Amino acid sequence: MLIVCKDKLRINELKSELSKAFEVKDLGPARQILGIEIWRDRQNGTLSLSQKEFVEKLVCKFGMSKAKVLKTPFAYHFKLSSEQSPKTEEEKKLMNRVPYSSVVGSLMFAMVCTHPDIAYAVGVLSRFMANPERCIRKRRNGFFAI
Repeated sequence: MLIVCKDKLRINELKSELSKAFEVKDLGPARQILGIEIWRDRQNGTLSLSQKEFVEKLVCKFGMSKAKVLKTPFAYHFKLSSEQSPKTEEEKKLMNRVPYSSVVGSLMFAMVCTHPDIAYAVGVLSRFMANPERCIRKRRNGFFAI
């Protein structure tokens, strides 16, 4: 359980009440919860959250470790259309191997927890959940999910 409050006295009161009803172990200041790393800088009054490890695992899991890194999550001029869909049976079979729903779901988790900056891109990608073929772009080395 993570307890957050500006008033340390209230935190201690809550801990005391909880320990009367449950076996409680105080682990000290939170460093991580649900895979999210937490850094607190009391001097500067900041709290930072990171899912770096989660994102790195996603990149490896979905075979995107060699993908080009961009500074923006979704270029303003980028458009998705049916023209980008696989045309041949071979291309469609290849598309069936792309775990599109898993990719978008994982991106949604990152977006909700620590990356609101990708909300627009994830929203656009989620529109293609029923027909993800429309969201595939051909490259020299094959296809990849955007």
